[in-house]
Formats: sequence, C-alpha cells, structure tokens
Amino acid sequence: MASIPFAPALAFAPELLLKAQGAGTGVRAAIFDVDGVLTDGRIYIGESGEAFKAFSTLDGHGLKLLAQGGIVPIVITGRDSPAVRRRVADLGIVHAMYGVHDKLAAANGVLAALQLAWHSVAVMGDDWPDLPLMTRATFACAPANAHAEAKAVAHHVTAAAGGHGAARECCDLLLMAAGRYASLLQGHLVTLDDGQ
Repeated sequence: MASIPFAPALAFAPELLLKAQGAGTGVRAAIFDVDGVLTDGRIYIGESGEAFKAFSTLDGHGLKLLAQGGIVPIVITGRDSPAVRRRVADLGIVHAMYGVHDKLAAANGVLAALQLAWHSVAVMGDDWPDLPLMTRATFACAPANAHAEAKAVAHHVTAAAGGHGAARECCDLLLMAAGRYASLLQGHLVTLDDGQ
C-alpha cells in the first residue's frame, strides 16, 4: 500500500525542540510522576481505601508511542495503588517504582540498571518531590496545573493540565525533537496495528 503524504499539524518552537533533543546521544528515557501528571492529582478515597483514579487515553497512547520511538518510559511515584499498577501494566511500562519516598535514589537505581546518565533523561513532574529529578534531567516538563516551583525549573510547561493530556504533550515534544514523530504518525495513517 502506498503511503499517504501527510504533514504533522503539531509544531513546537525550534529553540524548545533543540533543548528537548538533549545532549550527546539525545533523550533515551523519560521519567513520569503519576499524581498530578498522569492524573489530575485528585485522589478518590472511599471507606475501604483508595477507590479509583482517572487517566487520560491521550497520555496512555503517548507513553506507548514514546516506547515505539525508542525512548524508554519510566514511572516513579510516591503513592502505590492497584489502580496505578493496573494502568502501568496495561501500558506495557516495564520500569516502574511505587510508594517511593526518595525519588532521586529510585531514579538513580533505574538509570544505573539501564546504563543511562541524566544527560539522556527527560522528566515530567508537578511538585516538590519531583524537583531533584527535574533539576538533574537534560529536559524537564511540568503540567499547566503544577506547583509554582516545578514550573520554575521546567524547560517546558504544557498547555494541558495533568491527567488531561499533559504527558501526551511532553511525549509528542520528545518524539518530535528526536525526529521520530512524523514517521510514527505516518505509520498510524497506514494501520493502527503495530504488529504486536
């Protein structure tokens, strides 16, 4: 089947794309917080404990695209819940740490296992526990509804809020900076079946 010529509608400023390219080998992994990044930050608690969380399908597909584009998605979250574990498993994310109090120590462990350094890592966080990661990463994103301190250290603050497409915006930006966005989009125009 012949490919359909198609130009992406999405665009980012050239200087932002340059920063999102990272240093040396480029961005090879991206760390995401959960509450306030992959969710809107609200926690629903019933009599028997945490009931559920709402996740954006846009964000989920963005994380899958990131992996298809050769950038390893990593989840490091301060909370642990069956809902988060289920969502992460459904997305096929292999590297995830839950109930983490020291996110920097957890991140250093994952990066060592992947043989990656901070100059090849992007981070998306929204609050003070994420700051040690955001300030070390080659590229840091924060959602529109992040705390002021997270926004202050971020290279990019998304137009979308956490849990409402913010992570997808970060994924799209990283893929575009890596030169992989257009080919992934083109592949979706031909078929949604990725062969897996």
